[in-house]
Amino acid sequence: MDTKTQRNMIAILRALRDSPGPLGAERIAECLRNSGTDLSERAVRNYLAQADTNGWTENLGRRGRHLTTAGRREVDGALVMDKVGFVSARVDELTYRMTFDAHQRKGTIVLNISTLSLRNARAALGSLLRAYASNLGMGRLLVVGYPGENIGEFRVPQDRLAIGTVCSVSINGIFLHDRIPMRVRFGGLLQIEEGRPKRFTQIINYDGTSLDPLEIFIRGYMTSVFQVARTGSGIIGASFREVPASALEEVRRLAALSEEIGLGGIFALGLPNQPLLDIPVPQGCAGLVLAGGLNPIAAIVEGGITTNSSAMHSLCDFDRLIDYRSLQNLPPRGTKPWSKT
Repeated sequence: MDTKTQRNMIAILRALRDSPGPLGAERIAECLRNSGTDLSERAVRNYLAQADTNGWTENLGRRGRHLTTAGRREVDGALVMDKVGFVSARVDELTYRMTFDAHQRKGTIVLNISTLSLRNARAALGSLLRAYASNLGMGRLLVVGYPGENIGEFRVPQDRLAIGTVCSVSINGIFLHDRIPMRVRFGGLLQIEEGRPKRFTQIINYDGTSLDPLEIFIRGYMTSVFQVARTGSGIIGASFREVPASALEEVRRLAALSEEIGLGGIFALGLPNQPLLDIPVPQGCAGLVLAGGLNPIAAIVEGGITTNSSAMHSLCDFDRLIDYRSLQNLPPRGTKPWSKT
């Protein structure tokens, strides 16, 4: 395929990947138009026939097509240069789509979604709770999903437990709702000493990557979140943002409100025009450091438990979230899922 043809094919496969069910050619063409790709229904059918031949899609007759495992691998791995800056664009998209009103405490917020085997759920719970109790995640709220349940647009697979942790992008949405712009600079590894942030040891700019930085660090076993929870010193995931210096008073007010609601996560707020943790900021700005929403999951991974995580995965209604402390004795729906062998 030439580059244009490949991009069209990937756009079709991506539409199928993002759909909760099978799609026909007419519906796919409509989805493509909404995202800026103009293909006729006939052209989409021709692409789908080729995708069937390649094993990327399966024809379900009148129900349409759905993506196969091979198709999902293809769309996830293709055109990597087109995905550079994807994380930055995803932040902006979710910030815009998020509807949460911090004053009314209603609307949707952004979640990271992680899954793990039900067999490991009880062992994972201890690490998760320790990280939350030490304020190393985004506040104290999360969602737990059991097989067959939905968390936002995500359906929990069989024999898996899903954990939805609040994504730091939710802070962007809260600030935007009150007309405060927030620029996302980078994600990184933050060194903690005696409970206080000291410096960033590694950073990845959001506009230069196709993967969320904290996902990369967790997969590389580069964090020590559980150690920080236990001793007060170690390495956690964090991100650096900038806000207008003229809005600092309102930023502090919203930060306090976010903490009160249970979303929290703000580690440090800088002074106007001054570096924060040795990170310089432009004139007229102040720096802001947020805890990584996946830090509680990192604590689980550090204990040797395999998880599959996707940052900035779904929008979820705020009413669905629960306080992590409600999991200290038994999960919300009883002990059966935790004790499965």
